Amino acid sequence: MLNAPLGETVLLATPAVSAKVRDLPFKKAKGIDGLRANLDTLIVVAGGTLIDQAKVWRASRAPNTRLIAIPSIWGSGAEVSPVAVLDRDGAKEIHIGDELIPDVRCLWPELADDLPSKLAKHACGDAWAHALEGFLSPLADQELQDELAGLVREMMELPLTNDARWFELSARACTAQARSSVGLIHGIAHQLEGHLRTAHPGAGWGHAKLCSLFLWPVMAFNREHSAKWDELTTRYQLDGSIIFDLLRDLHEFEAYEQAASFLDRCWMDILKDPCSRTNSSLVRPASKSYFLERGFA
Repeated sequence: MLNAPLGETVLLATPAVSAKVRDLPFKKAKGIDGLRANLDTLIVVAGGTLIDQAKVWRASRAPNTRLIAIPSIWGSGAEVSPVAVLDRDGAKEIHIGDELIPDVRCLWPELADDLPSKLAKHACGDAWAHALEGFLSPLADQELQDELAGLVREMMELPLTNDARWFELSARACTAQARSSVGLIHGIAHQLEGHLRTAHPGAGWGHAKLCSLFLWPVMAFNREHSAKWDELTTRYQLDGSIIFDLLRDLHEFEAYEQAASFLDRCWMDILKDPCSRTNSSLVRPASKSYFLERGFA
């Protein structure tokens, strides 16, 4: 990358990697708002939130700027996705379009080493949410199901912790899922994140944590309310019991109890979320009781 003709280049990085990028020979930006629209190249080293902001900035204000995305954590797949999600006053604003896909994706494996173990685990849950919701999606054709079944097998071999191999597998999960849809896990995450962050500002509530937390409950719901889980796991010879053991390992019982009150309050908004509408099994107003009365907390 350093040998490419990048022209006038600015680097935008999340504070968590500031020490890693300090010696890179690029001008450092403090934030999106200060970027000039006539940049030749913008390099972003960050998680999905900042990468998505850069994608929307480039698409709306600087379409001729080359965008290079280097994920500092896996899970969101923002570095390869045609989707960008912005926080607007506690609500999620979703942008979709090929113009949002970064021009170049680079991997920096060493960034995995410094991730706190809990953040790494949540990121693994985010990747699993993309893979399984894309696999079960009513919009997935057989070619995509074939692809995601193979990816799920690879993901089953990785530990739910710091491992640089997650960068590539999560990018593949996001790219594949973008060809179908996500489901109730993402509908819940989009609707609850703002409320939980406001109510519990020091608890680390974010998209990846919510996806990781609701993986097991939502997949259990899907398995009980639709034959699709059993049909697909049988067709592709995937051991559903091993997958559910992994999903339970990602679950945090105390955190779920904290989230449950907001799930109760926001259920109708969750049902209206576009992601919930493409869940693999039908979600109804009465379905709320499944998540509040089962032993997930």
